[in-house]
Amino acid sequence: MSVSLVGRRRPVYLCDTSAAAAPKRPWFHPCQTLKKAVRMSEDSIRGRWALVTGASSGLGVDFARELGRRGCHTVLVARREERLHALAEELERDHQTSSAVIQLDLANPDAPAALHREIAERGLRIDVLVNNAGVGSHGDFLSGAWERDLIMLQLDIIALVHLTKLFARGMVERGYGRILQVASLAAYQPVPSYAVYGAAKSFVLNFGEALNHELRGTGVTCTVLSPGVTHTEFQRTAGHEYTHYMRRFGMQSPQVARIGIQAMLQRRSSVVAGWRNALLAWSVRLTPRRLATATADYFMRGGRK
Repeated sequence: MSVSLVGRRRPVYLCDTSAAAAPKRPWFHPCQTLKKAVRMSEDSIRGRWALVTGASSGLGVDFARELGRRGCHTVLVARREERLHALAEELERDHQTSSAVIQLDLANPDAPAALHREIAERGLRIDVLVNNAGVGSHGDFLSGAWERDLIMLQLDIIALVHLTKLFARGMVERGYGRILQVASLAAYQPVPSYAVYGAAKSFVLNFGEALNHELRGTGVTCTVLSPGVTHTEFQRTAGHEYTHYMRRFGMQSPQVARIGIQAMLQRRSSVVAGWRNALLAWSVRLTPRRLATATADYFMRGGRK
């Protein structure tokens, strides 16, 4: 990406790759090298199969679109089958890629193993895994139903870890694989009113970064994407009314999905979507934990005590 510096007759770019801007003997140009690496990574997933969970709405839909745009075939998994078929038809029409639809509720403890068997029986080889399925619940911990917390833990932690183990083994055997785990900005500090959800996403962040380190030299990588507030169905299903902070700083789902897929293709260990969110995540390191917790509570409650 090039950044224009305003105030000159001819725009000057921090990453200007034109012939006029290039040195006489360019031994190394970071922008050209990065673009070439991304193109090579995109070519590496063209024609391969990706598994996208939670693909019936929000980020799941946009992950599938980003993969389809890069020529990657998709296995779409979620509970709402009609939406999955509509997305599959869109991907096949717009990108000439193949899609398989599997209606499944990953909150069922037996679902990850059943999904793995179903994909094997269809003769599909998964080289890209996008663990996007998850749910959140807004409110004080003690006032929430245990059944809701259990579903959240099953989706956000257990199913994610189980699917990763099932599919990463085959990737390592073949010497190629790309895994994208979806965490959250909530992973970087305690978040009152999202106590269970935030803790679950902290697990995903630490698990994904540790796994990526373990996978060194195997040809398989694991990337963790941490979005901030994203305009999807999440707030509605979590029972959280939009606050001024959410309306002001929320990001669009296609943009977040693009950041995640690009980071995965660049084989990054983790990425926070959006510079504002990245700044917040970094600033937590310099903030006393009690203050970070109180600040998160203030923003999630919309400035109300």
